[in-house]
Amino acid sequence: MAQTSILGRIGQLVRANVNALIDGAEDPEKMLDQLIRDFTSNMAEAEDAVAQTVGNLRMVEDDAAEARAAAAEWGGKAAAASRKADELRGEGNATEADRFDELAKVALRRQLSYEEQVKTFETQIAQQTELVDKLKDGLNKLRAKREELVQKRDELVSRAKMAQAQLQVQQTLRDASVMDPTSELNRFEERIRRQEAVARGRAEVAASSLDEQFAALDSDSDELEVEARLKALKGS
Repeated sequence: MAQTSILGRIGQLVRANVNALIDGAEDPEKMLDQLIRDFTSNMAEAEDAVAQTVGNLRMVEDDAAEARAAAAEWGGKAAAASRKADELRGEGNATEADRFDELAKVALRRQLSYEEQVKTFETQIAQQTELVDKLKDGLNKLRAKREELVQKRDELVSRAKMAQAQLQVQQTLRDASVMDPTSELNRFEERIRRQEAVARGRAEVAASSLDEQFAALDSDSDELEVEARLKALKGS
């Protein structure tokens, strides 16, 4: 029956290992959204099944009440016919007494028939009541599971947004590091140091040239002194 198949689907959904499904899904959020849709759809079917089953149960209960009333009524008719037969037999009217006894038997047969109906209805009531209880229990579990799924989905979406925000922050920091102005200053400072070193090198070169020139002057002065002294020795 339809209610049984719905119970089967409810059982599968309730027993589903959501964490395992999330771990194995390429897109957990989409998977959870689909599961929530499945749960919502099955909840609607379960609610319809519960309503229908409860409706059937109430109808059977009404039929059982009518059968009990009919059994009691026919029991009363049988008792009345039996009393009438006893009355007539006491009056010596055996023929009429027998007729009322037969009427009492007919009434008793009808009473037995309705009592059998009551037994059948009671069996159906027990079965329908059990099914209603199972459907209600399954529906409540389905609602709880769906609520759990909604919470997991919301948590997952929140975590995904936080992760995305963290990635953006990290990317921003990385971009800022790449474009760090201090690194440009360092390169500029290094270039100035090179220029300063070159200037010092040229200064040293220029200083060396001047020293040689002065050394040459000193050398010329010494030669003149030598010539002068030589001339003095010669007495000239």
